[in-house]
Amino acid sequence: MSSVSIPAYELTVRGDLVLPGGVLLKNGTIAVREGRIAAIAGEDACIQAERHIDATGRFVLPGAVDAHVHCFSEPREGITGATRSAAAGGVTTVIDMPYDADEPVWTAELLRRKAGRIPGEAAVDVALLATIRPSGGLDEIPRLYAAGACGFKLSTFNTNAYRFPRIEDGEMLAAFRRIRELGCAVGLHAENDEIIRRLNAELETGDGSDPLLHCRARPEAAESAAVATALELAYWSGAHVHFHHTTVPHAVQMAEIYRKLGTKVSVETCIHYLIYTEEDMLTLGARAKINPPLRTREAQDQLWALCRSGEIGLVTSDHAPWQIDRKSSANIFENASGAPGVETLLPNLYSAGVAEGKLSIHDLVRLLCENPARVYGLSDRKGSLKIGADADLVILDPAAQWVLDEARQHSFAGWSLYHGRAMKGKIGSVLVRGQEVYDGEHITDRLEGQFVRPAHQAYAPVLPVNEGGSRDGS
Repeated sequence: MSSVSIPAYELTVRGDLVLPGGVLLKNGTIAVREGRIAAIAGEDACIQAERHIDATGRFVLPGAVDAHVHCFSEPREGITGATRSAAAGGVTTVIDMPYDADEPVWTAELLRRKAGRIPGEAAVDVALLATIRPSGGLDEIPRLYAAGACGFKLSTFNTNAYRFPRIEDGEMLAAFRRIRELGCAVGLHAENDEIIRRLNAELETGDGSDPLLHCRARPEAAESAAVATALELAYWSGAHVHFHHTTVPHAVQMAEIYRKLGTKVSVETCIHYLIYTEEDMLTLGARAKINPPLRTREAQDQLWALCRSGEIGLVTSDHAPWQIDRKSSANIFENASGAPGVETLLPNLYSAGVAEGKLSIHDLVRLLCENPARVYGLSDRKGSLKIGADADLVILDPAAQWVLDEARQHSFAGWSLYHGRAMKGKIGSVLVRGQEVYDGEHITDRLEGQFVRPAHQAYAPVLPVNEGGSRDGS
């Protein structure tokens, strides 16, 4: 009686593997079993599997973790719209913000309700942030964490008194102390409310036709002042503070000083601050109205350098899927702030960063995959190609060149800030736990996404590999 040979693995993927520690394993193989990476082998390995993907000559990256996505600021986008966009952009885990249009996620019941929608609506995995009420919500913090929140987000600016409120300093310090006990990060929208309110009152007196008025109304001092206060609160409370969408190099330098003093601090910037400057407001207009605003060319150059040095640890999209009618007023102050971007995050950072020599491929993985997973307690399964991690994989062809067309984007918003940009490097396939969700042209109809709970450990950022090491795979 003849025996039947059963493949040991469900899938193998062969290509140039971008591994942790700055290692590039050329013509390596990843083997997948039950949705996780079960083996990593070199060029000469011969591994049996039910399916094979040959990505020879292309990069195989861990799926990106976009740590700043607003699925429900525009309810018609929702989980489905945002995660389909994510799938087409190589983002296999989105971390959703808590400031939903109907009600912020500031109770455990609201978080459980939101998490319950994910398996039936998501194309990729989703982790959830929570927030707190401006007062009286501190006791809900441990309940939100127990319900699966991967961290918290608070604001020093009163964007909306109900949906996106300011948390005053006393309440914030008390919240920091509660959150520290849980071991997770507390993120901040850091802009000083009083400075911006005063400048808006002065600048909104005209017709608002100059797009640069938005930049003048939210100056660098408003951001750095809020960062300075939060760093002191983090220092004295022991909390891990994370600064979202940072635009001011001076603020990053302050954060680095406090980190050296023992404060747990992490910093992100967004892809639009690395692509555009305030000068682009003159041509892009309200499409480029974002909070905080675009900054100078000099600031942008410094942000790139801080990404390389590791002082900025994350790059995110701050995906805000407003339809174009919310960005069409001639008065810059009357337009919504933010732009869709989860689908273009990885392609833009590769094209403008790696392909242009500003970053290495390992820098890209550190900024988009490894550090976001670490900040939010997901690194046991997300953010790196290692045995035991989820087989969330992105195949990227570094030789491909293309032009970004907003008509081919998948967000409900229907437009892109990057329309018409010439791009280098193209995503050819995206897998979530070994299942293809995007083939380079089409998104699968299968909903592979799951709700991801954190497994927090003490945050230690992944730092750049020293020059002269294995940064380039040599």
